[in-house]
Amino acid sequence: MSGHSKWNNIKNKKAKGDAARSKIFTKIGREIAVAVKAGGPDINSNSKLYDVVQKAKANNMPNDNITRSIKKASGELNAVNYEEMMYEGYGIGGSAVIVESLTDNKNRTAGDVRCAFDKNGGSLGQSNCVSFMFDHKGVVVVENNLRLDEDSAFELALEAGADDVQFDEEGTIAMYCDMATLASVRDAVVAKGLVLVSAEMQWLPQNMVTLEGDNLVKFQRMLDTLEDNDDVQNVYHNVELPDEE
Repeated sequence: MSGHSKWNNIKNKKAKGDAARSKIFTKIGREIAVAVKAGGPDINSNSKLYDVVQKAKANNMPNDNITRSIKKASGELNAVNYEEMMYEGYGIGGSAVIVESLTDNKNRTAGDVRCAFDKNGGSLGQSNCVSFMFDHKGVVVVENNLRLDEDSAFELALEAGADDVQFDEEGTIAMYCDMATLASVRDAVVAKGLVLVSAEMQWLPQNMVTLEGDNLVKFQRMLDTLEDNDDVQNVYHNVELPDEE
């Protein structure tokens, strides 16, 4: 699954600095709200909520914040209803971009996303205009706290129903699977004693493209604008980005 590590680096890195951490807490809080609305406030019976809470903990979100988000969504506190929206478009140089959002104002979010594309050489498109260039896969990310080697991790993943594995330089393992086996792969690795970082569906690019010079600068600026927006949960694309320090 070439290209996944670079594409996944930004998504799986923990926040650096108070401002970045606050942004991530806001986004995860919205994910908690949607999960509670869909399946209730009990993480033991709500698999999606369990996954989001584990993601929150992996990003060092305080337990008080997590509890408050759950109570807010379950009606114990003033709740806000968020709607899931997905936008597709072309970045500069013909790159493909998918933006997932959770918003309480579709018009505001659509305008912000369109503006980010337009100002940086891209264009927002119609539904399905680029998603065919991606595979919608389950991705289970765990800390390699058991110090498994690649063969052992791959064997565990295959037994659980995954179809590929990738080691990360920072000591994590990503396991890729279909939507139907996401929960079973997650449960299997947790049962083995690996620490869960996240388990969720992601859009994985089938092929990567390279941008250079000013085009790369504009594309990165568009990504930064989108990711800085509280309504935007995830941004997926097929551009090879330079390795970060």
